[in-house]
Amino acid sequence: MNAIATPQEIAASPVDASQSIGQIAVELPGATAVFRRLKLDFCCGGHLSLAVAVAEKGLDLQAVQAELSQLQRNDTAPEASDPIALIDHILTRYHAVHREQLPELIRMAHRVETVHRANPEVPAGLAELLEFMQADLLSHMQKEEGILFPMLKSGGNPFVTQPISVMRSEHVSHLGVIERLNALTNNATPPAGACNTWRALFTGIGQLIEDLMNHIHLENNVLFPYYEAKVRQSAGGCGGSGGCQCS
Repeated sequence: MNAIATPQEIAASPVDASQSIGQIAVELPGATAVFRRLKLDFCCGGHLSLAVAVAEKGLDLQAVQAELSQLQRNDTAPEASDPIALIDHILTRYHAVHREQLPELIRMAHRVETVHRANPEVPAGLAELLEFMQADLLSHMQKEEGILFPMLKSGGNPFVTQPISVMRSEHVSHLGVIERLNALTNNATPPAGACNTWRALFTGIGQLIEDLMNHIHLENNVLFPYYEAKVRQSAGGCGGSGGCQCS
């Protein structure tokens, strides 16, 4: 789970240029999208080191390393006592990342299901499940960004528990999809002999699952309770179980 602490600027570690691009694709979620855009073949040409593969394409090694390093995520979250900073962290670390993760995972899932359709271990239906997950998450995040988070950033109000309750319910649905993903991918474990694309796909799915679990944890167990407690305190101070002290 995420550490709840004052966020610190953590410099991303440089990606080792002596690593093979196949290894980087498998170990660093999001790298496949970079390699695909730069036309670096991480599947059949995955044995080449990053330095050699980049040189063969006439690319700037430092620029490619810098772009890959940006894929490393800082999971340190702000304290619950700074809810606005926490909301901003959720938006940048999870909402934006989910929007980046899913299109590439869907593309790779379609590729794996097509190329390896004769393999009995192919995760048939994975692309369709990820497409459902993408639509479901986009709808959920839009509700938070358009309704709930602005309400929370303005300080909340006695009615904020209603949209929070809706989000909590949708989180239960997300956890159900995670269970289906784990079942379909053997807990994101590729079979022996899987190609680099298949292995990178499952690494990305493992990261997506971890990210979504941490995302839900921060909202359910840190952000939402902060505002639910404010509502209870407000009710207790005026018209609630503590009796009205205004007169």
